[in-house]
Amino acid sequence: MTLTVEQALALAPDTSSAAAGRKLGSPKNWRTLGRSAEALWGECQGSALYQVRVDLGDLATKCSCPSRKFPCKHALGLLVLAATDPGALPGAEPPEWLSDWLQRRAASAKGEPASGRTSERASEPTGEQATETAEDGAKRAKAEAKKADQRVKRVLAGIDALDRWLEDLVRNGLASVETQPASFWEGQAKRLVDAQAPGLAGRVRRLAAMPHATPDWTARLLDELGQLALLTHAFRRVDQLDPALQEDVRGLIGWSLSQEEVAERAEAVRDEWAVVGQRITTEERLRTQRSWLVGLSTARTALVLQFAHGAAQFKETLIPGTRFAADLAYWPSASPQRALIRERHGAATPFVATPPGADTLAAFLDSAAQATARQPWLERGIAILRAVVPICGGADPWLARDETGAALPLAGGDHWRLLALSGGQPLDLAAEWDGTALLPLGTLAEGEWRVLSDE
Repeated sequence: MTLTVEQALALAPDTSSAAAGRKLGSPKNWRTLGRSAEALWGECQGSALYQVRVDLGDLATKCSCPSRKFPCKHALGLLVLAATDPGALPGAEPPEWLSDWLQRRAASAKGEPASGRTSERASEPTGEQATETAEDGAKRAKAEAKKADQRVKRVLAGIDALDRWLEDLVRNGLASVETQPASFWEGQAKRLVDAQAPGLAGRVRRLAAMPHATPDWTARLLDELGQLALLTHAFRRVDQLDPALQEDVRGLIGWSLSQEEVAERAEAVRDEWAVVGQRITTEERLRTQRSWLVGLSTARTALVLQFAHGAAQFKETLIPGTRFAADLAYWPSASPQRALIRERHGAATPFVATPPGADTLAAFLDSAAQATARQPWLERGIAILRAVVPICGGADPWLARDETGAALPLAGGDHWRLLALSGGQPLDLAAEWDGTALLPLGTLAEGEWRVLSDE
């Protein structure tokens, strides 16, 4: 796999690591260097001689340095060197320390059991044991059903209290929340947590930041309150909804499926997936990564969510501007969006053409409206727009205008880099859509995918 310097540094956990990695991207910092079809490796001279490894299958890295950042500056330096001077890493026989690491990773991925197996006959329960097992299973199922019923009752009680709170809020007028302290919102959120409805609690906490955040904050707040009311009413009638929408409502309230459950039972789609955009946000040392994927054959879109504490590495390495073959498993939904990578098929490679998208803004808005009609609580989606021109609005918002003259506002700050890449001419754009504005994530310029998410 050949990465650009920008794509290699996109893996950095922070800007200081990226800067340090760029400095190490020179042969003078390295003793031995090499590559094979599976990996890159090298020994970097620092305060000690560090052994650095990169698995080209998924760009996982390992270094013998004591850094707690992943990937560390030495691994980033090796990737930068491979991007800027590939001849410095000649094909060679992998050293033993690299081969051992690759073998351990392969064994872990296959989930190989420990040696020694109990025979099937020995593991079969006797008649008495089978009866006890069946009785235990029945007791466990009964206990779980009782626990689930108790949770539903607690959630319904919490929803009743939330509805009264919402009614009082609207009755008193939105002007009444202008001077409310953070405790006004946090108190209601904590009551919902106690009612075992953490999803609703999170939505209430987000309301606290809305007053005076934008000129139209009252309209936005009213919309969010309406979304909350719609969700509480839907939960009371959840059994009357389509099965897929039932999953959405329960998930938004606070029932969640584990990744193992999704991988086993959810819809899976095999395709060549292009990573068109990525956003990383941090809240109290918890980093959240949103990666947007588009299937090159199916035109399906997918959102891969990952979480990591501090500078820890995300489980999956996803680099904007690359494509990879994989099976994606989708969380059940009336409008499936979130997915996980169940199995990869080969290494990632850069893509040089824009993935499937909408030819006009009207076509995009139509598809977004259809998705929202199926699942009314969608917060964001991905837009792949062809031939749009970024417009500097001066005192007005920045815009993306298509060939028909239609335009949508661009979120974020200034978009001078996007304007410079376009040169005032139409370009293809990937952007995150929140129902109000487009947040540019990437664009194809001069045969290379350019990341725009830091703007």
